[in-house]
Amino acid sequence: MDSESIVYGCIKHLPFGELVQRKASCMHNRRAIRQLPQADEWPFLCREMFAVPGDDLMGGTFQTQVIHFGMSYQAVEYEWEHWVRKFEMLLKQMYWVSAVVHLETELSGHHTFVWDATDLCHEPSDQPLRVRCEWAREGAIA
Repeated sequence: MDSESIVYGCIKHLPFGELVQRKASCMHNRRAIRQLPQADEWPFLCREMFAVPGDDLMGGTFQTQVIHFGMSYQAVEYEWEHWVRKFEMLLKQMYWVSAVVHLETELSGHHTFVWDATDLCHEPSDQPLRVRCEWAREGAIA
């Protein structure tokens, strides 16, 4: 059986400003997700893996817009650098305060990657992003 990797997480955006500005930034994020390809080159980062909530409380957004994502891959950890590059290209196009990606692998353990906005909120730009990684491996060391 091939090695499976699970990637999941969320992008959080806390809209600021007047109601019109808040709705515009949330809509901008929706467009960025919708513009992702249905299937792109390996490793995949496609629109089907994302779930974007509606604008109001009943649609899933009280104050924070939480964009969920997840996908199952065959050994994506071997191409992880490429996946992260694609994810950061998406983040650079969006408004957000934080993003978390969990990578669960059979052979390399569990990794958590966290991006935090350097200011109050990241606005679409090409500024470099900072990520930190936490790693956990289950089982005893022999």
